[in-house]
Amino acid sequence: MVSFRITVNGQTREETAPPVRLNLLDWLRENGLTGAKEGCAEGECGACAVMVARPDPDGTSRWTSVNACLIPAVACNGQEIVTSEGLGTGPGPGSFEDLHPVQQEMAYRGGSQCGFCTPGFICSMAAEYYRPERKAVPSARDTEEEGANGFDLHALSGNLCRCTGYRPIKDAAYALGAPDTEDPLFQRQSTSAPRPAPTEVTAEASTFVRPADLAELSERLEAHPDAVLLAGATDVGVETNIRHTRPETVFAIDHLEELRTFRLEEDYAELGAAITLSELERRLDGRIPLLAQLFPQFASRLIRNSATLGGNLGTGSPIGDSAPVLLALDASLVLHSTAGERTVPLSEYFTGYRKTVRQPGELIRAVRIPLPLAQKTAFYKVAKRRFDDISSVSTAFAVQLDDGRVSSIRIGMGGVAATPIRALAAEEALLGQPWTEETARTASAAMTAESTPMDDHRASSRYRSAMLEQSMMRFFAQYRPSELSGVIS
Repeated sequence: MVSFRITVNGQTREETAPPVRLNLLDWLRENGLTGAKEGCAEGECGACAVMVARPDPDGTSRWTSVNACLIPAVACNGQEIVTSEGLGTGPGPGSFEDLHPVQQEMAYRGGSQCGFCTPGFICSMAAEYYRPERKAVPSARDTEEEGANGFDLHALSGNLCRCTGYRPIKDAAYALGAPDTEDPLFQRQSTSAPRPAPTEVTAEASTFVRPADLAELSERLEAHPDAVLLAGATDVGVETNIRHTRPETVFAIDHLEELRTFRLEEDYAELGAAITLSELERRLDGRIPLLAQLFPQFASRLIRNSATLGGNLGTGSPIGDSAPVLLALDASLVLHSTAGERTVPLSEYFTGYRKTVRQPGELIRAVRIPLPLAQKTAFYKVAKRRFDDISSVSTAFAVQLDDGRVSSIRIGMGGVAATPIRALAAEEALLGQPWTEETARTASAAMTAESTPMDDHRASSRYRSAMLEQSMMRFFAQYRPSELSGVIS
């Protein structure tokens, strides 16, 4: 019998490890914690949200909201989880006694009707409530996206409600004060989070392994080149839930320090393939502006709390949002195997629809971005919803202007071909040319000509072509030369 040890709402449980196919949500519900619900099984509704203690680089921890419907329960071996039941223990209807401040405000402001989505909202809201960087700003006023109490409303972007309406939920979020210093969950963040436990489980013809280090992972991957690599499970979880895939072998890699490097050197930035996007956003703190534009448009906070650059690029998807941005940044990938490491420009990484140059046994260790950066950058995403949606078309631009001429240009495009691509013809049309509307129009026509968009349920080929053309003109309008000063604005 394989030991599975997990702490849920302060109580440690030890039992036989669950099968790989069983996600954390179903495991919690099977154990009587039915607050979290399954609404979509794809990480898009947030009804399943729970909090997990994650480590911070300074040795402390932070409560992080995640989609329990996507994470295999066995991947939480050794971890510490809090569900909506663990936040407060009110004695009954009509009483606020012993409720958590988030629960109190949601009840007082009328933030719940049917209640199906409410536990997920509460967990996402509580994670933001405890966020160490959240600070009230004296004399500040609430805005559409941030409260005067420092509450970032994007923390709830992955939670959907179909009956209450979002206004009272926003009211509850913006009414929250600072955590009490005696709050046990607040105090918990001052100490380190538990490290994921090395695990090897075989059940129902599937094997789950959490290797101890990169060397062990590489050896196992060489022996099992078809194994699924699990970081945030934001893609694997959907495949398991919706398509009922049952991989023979799964290797968990999210904890490996060798895949979590974060280096800002004089001539490049190295971002580990297994660092979550939320963590990257915090640690970069706007130092790579194009990535700073990407992060808020990449799915939802719940997804970004688990998703990684390595996972987004590893699937080879033509509509992954990170690829166009990284193409515009001239990024390279560090690929690792037992044979050693090699560095491949991202522009040469994709070879066909969901196909890449990765050899059997290879994995993405890190993303490298050359420095210094171009002075003018932008990322545009066209989707049916503003947030938490897959893009129909996405484009990224990085332009260097000298004396009113284009001295350097890189354009990444997604959703308009079998792979993410560089707009090489448009770049050629721009390089060395004056930054004028005429030049931009020539480049926009070239972008359309070198794409091969298709018709599908997200957009037609004609629409995608039109959006490509408009993205170039939008970029020019954003950085139009000043007619008054004669300089580039």
